[in-house]
Amino acid sequence: MTDRHDRPAPYKEPQQARSAATLARVLRAAEEIASSAGLEDMTMTGVAERAGVSVGTIYRRFEDKEQLINALTERMLDRREEYVAEQLRKADPSLPGIMEAYAQALLQSFADSSNLFPELLRARGANPSDRGFRTIAEVHRLLLEAAAPFADQIRRSDPQRALDTAARALLGACFHNSVRPDPAAGEAAQRRYAEELSDMAVAYLLTSDRRHTGLS
Repeated sequence: MTDRHDRPAPYKEPQQARSAATLARVLRAAEEIASSAGLEDMTMTGVAERAGVSVGTIYRRFEDKEQLINALTERMLDRREEYVAEQLRKADPSLPGIMEAYAQALLQSFADSSNLFPELLRARGANPSDRGFRTIAEVHRLLLEAAAPFADQIRRSDPQRALDTAARALLGACFHNSVRPDPAAGEAAQRRYAEELSDMAVAYLLTSDRRHTGLS
């Protein structure tokens, strides 16, 4: 996981179980509203009504809407990192198994909450230190770590660079799927697309560089 000690506190951490339960309810309500209406249309009043708390309760925890979005971002992206890590741990111990598990986990992560996940990734701007970009770096690292035991099977001249390229290609394809008008949606369609992406990545990794085959 990314180092949480480097992150500024996005809100006041609850000290009691009851406060933690209230916070979870507020964040769940914020996620539901943002998923259906978008971040722009999410209001503090609307979140309070959905969560069944007073607006004052929310403002005691969050200074403004931006701080609430920061907390929502932390909650959702932490879950995505943990989900990808879990799926890679459960993957078939092979290069194709790792690639397919990674593609499937990314597709599911981007599909969750409609378009909210990619919207959150874009919400903090283009600063590489932003939370969304740190999650991208973390899931990228998770794949490299999971695939490392099979690096000796890779036929590219630079296996580490090839793995990096494959990881970027899979991430880009899964993100693109989430924003296109006709995404691969539903369990069966996502499974087929994950298989196609992993087949493509593995074929690339197991193919020698063109300059080593006598082709120009």
